[in-house]
Amino acid sequence: MIQLLAGLALWSGAHALPRVAPGLHARLGRAARGVVAVTVLLGLWLMIRGYGAQDAAPRFAPAPWAWHLNNLMVLVAVYLFAASGMKTRAAAWLRHPQLLAVALWGGAHLLVNTHWAAGLLFGGLAVWAVAEMALLDARAQIAVAPAPAPVGREVAALLGAVAVFILIALVHGWIGPNPFGAMS
Repeated sequence: MIQLLAGLALWSGAHALPRVAPGLHARLGRAARGVVAVTVLLGLWLMIRGYGAQDAAPRFAPAPWAWHLNNLMVLVAVYLFAASGMKTRAAAWLRHPQLLAVALWGGAHLLVNTHWAAGLLFGGLAVWAVAEMALLDARAQIAVAPAPAPVGREVAALLGAVAVFILIALVHGWIGPNPFGAMS
């Protein structure tokens, strides 16, 4: 449990560094990117190790519909990442599409993972994403939305998100629990 909590703390602290300690971030200069990247990767490694070491006994059975809602929320989260990278209309409309994606992803996983480590990991990352959005909004001025992206970019982001979602589901089923629940 300590590794999982330490990983969440490193992940959160590294991402918040520019906003929480702007002086330190400025003094580090270009090296700040490397420090943040190494700290994030170390936090991710600790979260994975800590999560894997915990008892995965479910505390209750998720509702049968929870798997479907989980998958829909994860698909939307993957789309939000694609939309952000491709600068689509959705990305222009939403202030923080990637952080919203993490919050959706975490919430989705809380629907179907009912053990304590899942609550810490997925709940912790969802709370981090919401807190990060609040920190960004508190310091940033409201920006003027850019011109809408072409419709072709929207379609490409959606098709790319579906392809990546399928790949994630296949890999997830290979290394972990089936993302589509118990198949009969």
